[in-house]
Amino acid sequence: MRIKNNPVIWFPLIIAISIVFGIFIGNHVSTKKFILDKDRKINTVLNFIESEYVDTVDIKELVELAIPQLISNLDPHSYYIPAKDVKAVTDDLNGSISGIGITFTMMNDSAHVIEIIPNGPAEKAGLMPGDRIVTVNDSTIVGMTSDKIQSLIRGMKDTKVKLGIKRSTSKKLLPYEITRGDIPINTVDASYMIDKRTGYIKVNKFGRNTYDEFLNALNLLKNEGATRYIVDLRGNAGGYMEMATLMVNEFLSKGELIVYTLGRDPKENLQVWSDNHGSFHDAQIAVVIDEYSASASEIFAGAIQDNDRGIIIGRRSFGKGLVQKQTYLPDSSAIRLTTARYYTPSGRCVQKDYKKGDDESYSLEVYNRYEHGELYNADSIRVDKSKIYKTMNGRTVYGGGGIIPDIFVPNDTSGISSYYIAVFNKGLLHSFAFRYTDINRQQLSKAKDLRHLLRMLPSDDALTYDFITYAKENGVPIRWYYISQSRKLLARQLKALIVRDILGMEAQYEFSNRTDNAVQAALKALNEGEGRFPVTIELHKKADK
Repeated sequence: MRIKNNPVIWFPLIIAISIVFGIFIGNHVSTKKFILDKDRKINTVLNFIESEYVDTVDIKELVELAIPQLISNLDPHSYYIPAKDVKAVTDDLNGSISGIGITFTMMNDSAHVIEIIPNGPAEKAGLMPGDRIVTVNDSTIVGMTSDKIQSLIRGMKDTKVKLGIKRSTSKKLLPYEITRGDIPINTVDASYMIDKRTGYIKVNKFGRNTYDEFLNALNLLKNEGATRYIVDLRGNAGGYMEMATLMVNEFLSKGELIVYTLGRDPKENLQVWSDNHGSFHDAQIAVVIDEYSASASEIFAGAIQDNDRGIIIGRRSFGKGLVQKQTYLPDSSAIRLTTARYYTPSGRCVQKDYKKGDDESYSLEVYNRYEHGELYNADSIRVDKSKIYKTMNGRTVYGGGGIIPDIFVPNDTSGISSYYIAVFNKGLLHSFAFRYTDINRQQLSKAKDLRHLLRMLPSDDALTYDFITYAKENGVPIRWYYISQSRKLLARQLKALIVRDILGMEAQYEFSNRTDNAVQAALKALNEGEGRFPVTIELHKKADK
């Protein structure tokens, strides 16, 4: 007897297959029906509003208002991007924008150019630091916000923008017509040698080009003699996870876990391991973080810490362990939806607690750390002792709310007084520094480097006295008791701003890091042999003040 001709065998088999197929189709149809029913309900409400509401309503505008509210009830990091904002959001991470290549700051309702990007359209057209932008496309910009002015200056590549420029050497308004071009957005703000062995790299975000910028900085510093590195991720809110994993890979040997993700959909689950292609396996490394280091910054710091590869300096990081995927909608708007959580090599998720729909409490969490004293005392850090994990060398680390540093460095409040707060809040530090630079620009521009420029500046006392007089003229009375408390801080910040105006952001970091407690703590740790694999350190070790 042949099986294929035996109805006792094949007839029940056909019935079984039909049942399974029916269940599958039924589930699929019922899910679709559920979604369609809800869709009909929403459309019914919108149609009812459009036809019956007492006032005329723009339904499209109503939907634009409703979608963010809908998504806000999921988690703090899922959000809606209107079509008009998608390009700006994407360009910021993709590493380039179309514009003229300037950095400006707002002072007294006027846009003051403080930096010209080398080889950009503005430099080729002849714009200079110190120029004041008075008009854009023949319209005055007085009273506009910096965001509005920026949106007017930016535009499509190869289009033109007209600027009316006021320059100290000319009584007339100078007309410029500049053709916009592609302007790179640098994500590495600074890279320089702190001493003969130590390279410092400041990364402001993890964009599309960050790994290339970072690797280039590492190699340049290595060629200058660097054998150890300080990677500063303070204030870095994250970006592309892939960039963080590529950067960490430079420091890890083959087969070390960097990060893994878990989502409801199995396709969102992945593991990233080091591949031994990095060139800095033997270098010491210290990573500096603070309460605003988030997401990809925490992936980088967590991989270094959990693999006992380096040392983490600073304060507890933000605590964002959710992964978003961007999906475009039919009208070119987009939704960034949380699809997974990421975990550091030890298995901890650094996402801090949140309540769905309560974004306000979530956004105030960092402020609550301040109120609780965590920014000033390591013993005030609240850890969840139910979420204990172990690093490769067996050190204890905690999940449930950011990366806790190996060496805690408190927030520096030395020099803060009511006088300092008054002049800072009025923007007088920036406006005085810019005015001083503008008056002395011709002479100061001859400075070859930071050391040369600092020799050209007046003494701390002379500069501070001139500032105090300027502040008095602008409504802040002289209060010598409080000024004496802030004298050193005022002088440092004024000189840092002048350095930036003349030599750029990298020189500003070089100057400011000389007295930066976290950077100095990192340097001290490296000098003591920390930051090299394998590392054995005591959690919550406090830095000397």
